[in-house]
Amino acid sequence: MSDDSALPLPDYDHLPLGTLETRLHALDEPAVAALLEHERAHGDRLPVVQLLEARLGRLRDGAEPTGGLPATEPSVGAAPAGGSRVSPATAGPAMNPPSQGDPINPAQPR
Repeated sequence: MSDDSALPLPDYDHLPLGTLETRLHALDEPAVAALLEHERAHGDRLPVVQLLEARLGRLRDGAEPTGGLPATEPSVGAAPAGGSRVSPATAGPAMNPPSQGDPINPAQPR
């Protein structure tokens, strides 16, 4: 397991790819270069390397860091702090799957 505590994004190795691009917008060129070096040495995931290279190229072409997601913002899909608000009173109606060969459901074989 790699030590990613010195990286510009906390818990970088566990960030979902969907939030990484937005988080990169807040980083400057040396920070993105450090992430690229770390990625190539550890995970070497092609989509992540391409994303980092593209951002690094934009920064070298004059792009400025902007206010992306804060480094401490929880990842998408994190559990809500108060737990789920679903209860039997708020659940949808019970449904049974259609039987095989249902003529009103053409996706089912006849």
